[in-house]
Amino acid sequence: MPLKSIRAWMGVDTPEEHASAPLRETLEALDHLEPDLARFLAAFAYLLGRVAHADQHVSTEETRAMEALVREQAQLSQDQAMVVVQLAKTSNLLFGGTANFLVAREFSELATYEQKLALMRCLFTLSAADETISMAEEGEIHRIANELRIDHPDLVALRVSHQRHLPGMSRD
Repeated sequence: MPLKSIRAWMGVDTPEEHASAPLRETLEALDHLEPDLARFLAAFAYLLGRVAHADQHVSTEETRAMEALVREQAQLSQDQAMVVVQLAKTSNLLFGGTANFLVAREFSELATYEQKLALMRCLFTLSAADETISMAEEGEIHRIANELRIDHPDLVALRVSHQRHLPGMSRD
């Protein structure tokens, strides 16, 4: 273990960057981007992973949807998007629960209200990637909406636009 890592572990060195642990690897994968954009994208991907993993399984369809959403949001290459999504999925497995609020708070500080709404649209789209939104996924979306302080009428409008995929709703 390098001396710097030992010093950081002992608390003697404090890292200059204050990124949450689950975001650090994703940020490093995106270090060619402007730092605020990289932080925004890392938090965005983490929140996507949080919803995808809400039902304890991330399907192939959900992974592909996450990659497409990340690629679209940051104009990344397919390979870069794959790295970001894989790191976000891994971060959710390793840090999920303990870091969820911290990452949502960081995203909330970086994003405008319109960007928060765009994320919420992406969360619903991601959840519906396999043609159904599970109760666990919908519950996680609502928790994120609360953490981001999304206005209730806006959340209802997003929910209605995806109602055919919601639990207990007709699939016609």
